[in-house]
Amino acid sequence: MIEHHLDIPTGEGSMNTFITYPEEGGPFPVVFFYMDAPGKREELHDMARRLATVGYFVVLPNLYYRRAREFSHPFDADGIEKMLAMMRTLTNELVLQDTLAMINFVDDHANADARRIGAVGYCMSGPFVLCAAGRYPNRIKCAASIYGAKLVTDRDDSAHLMADKATGELYIACAEIDEYAPREIIAELESHLRGADTNYRLEWYPGAHHGFAFPDRAGAFHMPSAERHWERLFALFNRNLVAED
Repeated sequence: MIEHHLDIPTGEGSMNTFITYPEEGGPFPVVFFYMDAPGKREELHDMARRLATVGYFVVLPNLYYRRAREFSHPFDADGIEKMLAMMRTLTNELVLQDTLAMINFVDDHANADARRIGAVGYCMSGPFVLCAAGRYPNRIKCAASIYGAKLVTDRDDSAHLMADKATGELYIACAEIDEYAPREIIAELESHLRGADTNYRLEWYPGAHHGFAFPDRAGAFHMPSAERHWERLFALFNRNLVAED
C-alpha cells in the first residue's frame, strides 16, 4: 500500500490529509473519508487502509485544520468539552468548501480516477457527506452516512435539505441506541427523502450504539454491526464506482 501525509490547499490554508491507495493497478476510484468529532487519528487511518486494500484511493482530511493540525484529547469532561468546541467551529458550508478542494486535488492526481468519487462519514460527518452529495451531484456518485448526527436541523444548510439534490445512491446507517440521532429525527429525514424521490437506503442496526464501527470506542464497538457496515460500504462503492467498468 502507498501512504502519504500531505497538505491539500484550500481557500483558508493547508488541510493536512492522509492518503492511501494500492501500489499497482491505478488510477483508482476515489473515496472521501470524513472524520468524526475526535478528529483524524490512527484508528481512522486503519479504517482508510481497509478501504484502500480493496482498490480505492482514499482521502482522509483533518477538517479541524483551520484551528489545529493535530487534535487529541482524553475522554474525560474537559476533553469532551474541547472536542465539542472544535465541532462548533465547523459548518456544513465550510466542509463543502473543503470538499471542493479535495475534488480539485484528486482531479490532478495521477493515481486517482476522479470521474468516480464516493464518500463516507461517521457521526459529526454524517451530514457532511449528504451535503456533499447534494452540492456536487455530478462528482460524488454515492455517499454513506454512518450513525450521522444532526442530519435534520433548522438551518438553511441542513443536510436533509441538501441530500435530496443528490443524484447518486445514498446509504444511511442508524444505530438502534443513539442519543445523537433519535428516531424522530431519522423519521423526519426519511420522510423528506422519500418525498423527494431520493435514491437512498436507510438501515437500522439492532442492538448497536452510536460509534459501533470504531474498534477503539470502548463500550460502543460492536463487531457484528461493524462488519455489517463494511459489507454495506464495499457493496455501495462497488455498485457505483467499480461495476461500471
